[in-house]
Amino acid sequence: MVSRRRSLLMMPLILTLAALPVLSGCHSAPSQTPLSAEALNAVAADNDIPREALARAVDDLFTDPSAGETRALLVLRNGHIIAERYAPGYDAHTRFAGWSMGKSVTGVLIGLLVADGRLRLDEPVPIPLWQRSADPRGEITLRQLLQMRSGLAHHEEAEQQETSDTVRMLFLDGRDDMAAYAESQPLAANPGSTWNYSTATTVILDDLAARVLTDRTDPTSRRQAVAEYLRTRLLEPVGMHSMVGEYDAAGTLIGGSMMQAGAHDWARFGEFLRNGGAVQGAQIVPHAWIEFMTSPAPHNSGYGAQLWLNQPQPAGEEVLFPGRGPANIFACIGHLGQYVVVSPDQRLTIVRLGKTDAPGRAAVVNHLAQITALFPSD
Repeated sequence: MVSRRRSLLMMPLILTLAALPVLSGCHSAPSQTPLSAEALNAVAADNDIPREALARAVDDLFTDPSAGETRALLVLRNGHIIAERYAPGYDAHTRFAGWSMGKSVTGVLIGLLVADGRLRLDEPVPIPLWQRSADPRGEITLRQLLQMRSGLAHHEEAEQQETSDTVRMLFLDGRDDMAAYAESQPLAANPGSTWNYSTATTVILDDLAARVLTDRTDPTSRRQAVAEYLRTRLLEPVGMHSMVGEYDAAGTLIGGSMMQAGAHDWARFGEFLRNGGAVQGAQIVPHAWIEFMTSPAPHNSGYGAQLWLNQPQPAGEEVLFPGRGPANIFACIGHLGQYVVVSPDQRLTIVRLGKTDAPGRAAVVNHLAQITALFPSD
């Protein structure tokens, strides 16, 4: 009798203990919101990663309000698109402004001219204004310009926006002849001694391209010479048929900020860089030039030559995600959150295009890091 009563008293405790694993499991694995058909259909099967995991990571980028507005996303593995999604009103035929991603296009343009023997990497650049006697700017080399180490007093940003050299050059007193404005600035440091990110520096590179491609100084000749060279030597071989560049009134390509292309063409450019400057086995620019562009510049290990690297920045502000992906990841990065992220070890290229103000940039980078982390390295 006592035994039977004890069993009855113990029964509620036994049932409670038996339920604990179930309750614990419910707390450790909260249910996720089901993915929409749009999110799933944007992702193809890949043998290395679960389709739903990639679809959810892509969906998070599109739906996270802190990341601003994502308008297009492409993920390529081994050169094949495995994820492609657009916001309403945008599609594969839309041309997207790359902003500073154009700097990387200019970097390749200069590499072609170096390969042709028209420019030399470690010689002072042929800017007539700097060739006057005792002008210290005459010592600035092409390498220093490419690595943002010219020493010129360029101010990319300022507390009062209208006082920054970028705004003045693009939209105010420098807009008719941007290269003349950029080249007229004095030195703030000895050439090569400091790193200073500058859109004006890339405009100087674009001016150099025009100077070595034609002896004529009229705007039409300068524009035609650069446009034809860029088209025949880079854009057509890579298949970037949608890319267009803007030119100022002096006929200088505004390659530091004014180039537009469809999402697929931005992806083709990323793949071209990932393959060391080659397309289907044809070497368009020397492989050594891409190695130079993706090697750390002096004074900033997080920057190469017109490309950003997945390494720490000297000021502590990270533009990519060092430590959260392979160290040899590199990227073209543009204003308002434009990214072409390339990971050679993962055979991966990611294109993100949209509109994200500075406070949301970290959220975008975090989502790109999460997408990248889904893929194994070789």
